[in-house]
Amino acid sequence: MDSRSISFKKRKISRHRCVACYKMFNRREHLVEHMKISYHSLHQPRCGVCLKHCKSFESVREHLNVPDHLFKGNCKAIFSKRGCTLCLQVFEEAIALADHKNICQLSPPRPLGTSTQRNPSRSHAGSRLKAVALDCEMVGGGDDGTIDQCASVCLVDEDENVILSTHVRPLLPVTDYRHEVTGLSEEDLKDGMPLEDVRARVVSILCGGHNDGAGRLLLVGHDLRHDMSCLNLEYPSNLLRDTAKYVPLMKTNLVSQSLRYLTKSYLGYKIQCGKHEPYEDCVSAMRLYKRMRDQEHGCSGKEEGNGLNSRKQSDLEKMKAEELYQNSTSEYRCWCLDRLSNP
Repeated sequence: MDSRSISFKKRKISRHRCVACYKMFNRREHLVEHMKISYHSLHQPRCGVCLKHCKSFESVREHLNVPDHLFKGNCKAIFSKRGCTLCLQVFEEAIALADHKNICQLSPPRPLGTSTQRNPSRSHAGSRLKAVALDCEMVGGGDDGTIDQCASVCLVDEDENVILSTHVRPLLPVTDYRHEVTGLSEEDLKDGMPLEDVRARVVSILCGGHNDGAGRLLLVGHDLRHDMSCLNLEYPSNLLRDTAKYVPLMKTNLVSQSLRYLTKSYLGYKIQCGKHEPYEDCVSAMRLYKRMRDQEHGCSGKEEGNGLNSRKQSDLEKMKAEELYQNSTSEYRCWCLDRLSNP
């Protein structure tokens, strides 16, 4: 073996491997920089076969369908036989997978008329806050119908019971009912509640009937900024659970997915096949939230922020790859933490 081969072999042996995503680095400082920007933690989505960490579940799906040079195993073949295509879990036995699919695959929500209206339930699971889901449908105002106006509002609790469902009387004349999407007409809205009354009802529900303006419930929805804007509603960001902004549910390039796509991919049924039903959208967003919340990730001690950025570079470069991983934290608050404590 000549000197060049020996030198190459030494360089190959000294390469540093990320224990989370399996990327290789020639220099330890490069591994450290990678860990500081990757935010690897036990809360990241992972391949159920090789346990590789990914930014989102969509990245895991791509990993399972595209040959991955970072891992030499046969993840796709194994997953095709023992993996759930909805939650991406892998099971040891085919019978266990079949039993799981009966639970994981959900049916579309019942029609609104079959639900029982009631007030939001109180917290009964330790100190966990209860959650409500919100969805609004908008009609158009202005000369060209592009001004969004709230026309219907729906709120449901975790058990998919209706808390509030009402049409809303728009502030401006409606120039586009967007009937193909909303299914609404002039007749539907003429007896709607005034917007301010609807807003007051929503605020009262979210604040547990108090008038202090302090939120007491988690607010779940998809792209909540639109719903909140049309209601002229402000709410603490730490109490928002937005399925359009939650990193594990976003595309590989961290762009939002549609609620329709998320429902089909993670819950197993179709929505919005015709007009949009606020109740159906509320229930689907709530189900997605609960599916993400109910994942078992364990506890790492440091759950938010990135502990690596608070340490000196020289100290980090002395750490082994496993130590770097143990000290790294997620850049987002994992919804599984809602089971353990109040946000």
